Amino acid sequence: MGAQLRVYKRRIRSVTATKKITKAMEMIAASRVVKAQRKVAASTPYATELTRAVTAVGTGSNTKHPLTTEAETATRSAVLLLTSDRGLAGAFNANAIKAAELLTARLEAEGKEVDTYIVGRRGLAHYNFRERKVVESWSGFTDEPTYADAKKVAGPLIEAIETDTAEGGVDELHIVYTEFVSMMTQTAIDSRLLPLRLEEVAEEAPQGEILPLYDFEPSAEDVLDALLPRYVESRIYNALLQSAASKHAATRRAMKSATDNAGELITTLSRLANAARQAEITQEISEIVGGSAALADATAGSDR
Repeated sequence: MGAQLRVYKRRIRSVTATKKITKAMEMIAASRVVKAQRKVAASTPYATELTRAVTAVGTGSNTKHPLTTEAETATRSAVLLLTSDRGLAGAFNANAIKAAELLTARLEAEGKEVDTYIVGRRGLAHYNFRERKVVESWSGFTDEPTYADAKKVAGPLIEAIETDTAEGGVDELHIVYTEFVSMMTQTAIDSRLLPLRLEEVAEEAPQGEILPLYDFEPSAEDVLDALLPRYVESRIYNALLQSAASKHAATRRAMKSATDNAGELITTLSRLANAARQAEITQEISEIVGGSAALADATAGSDR
């Protein structure tokens, strides 16, 4: 019984140490998600207004531009997948990867070649393990992305959309990321960044709003050329912030669950340890009583 009691005590110490770690990680994630939420709230209005500005230029001119004009026959698409550099976030990365694979399968079913770009070590490790081609990847900033990181990611994608497909360019640009809905809900979604669907953006505008008339100087094409990198960068930056907030929320939830499970396991092990200690004490008492009775019997026998 003594050996069993030592095993229980050793396991209790181990689980208690783990509980302290998961509790600390939960607190860190809780503090980070608040900061990430503020950044999302600050960047979303800019991305929304910039999209509406691009829509205004696109609807107010007949200029053919990669930003607003769809190819007659799209043959090649780029998919940007946003994951995290670290794990311990529940199904956060798995859901984003699954959404990207579903999008890729849909595009390939339409007869399009797919070029995959990945942000985050987790997504890159998934694709490398399965020996799938990745055009370019980035990592090291998924927890706290900056606008400079978004520009770094957007550069090759803008170059690909501006290059003719015969020379290795793409006709469409899609992004897969995890949208931060609330502390309890994060949803992996896919969205087409380019070409911009003018009709969908127009439907999102407030009802009854009268769109202003624009006069483009020097030309609508020059305006769209200037807006293209800003639009892609702002949308990717907002998606990176949404993904970071979602990851921190998922980590907080996963670490809270791990802490609660550790507490329940400690309670169970403590009960088993108490039972083992009680059994050990009972056995010692039984041995003492048995030895005393045997000694008494031996003494009585000698007196006869």
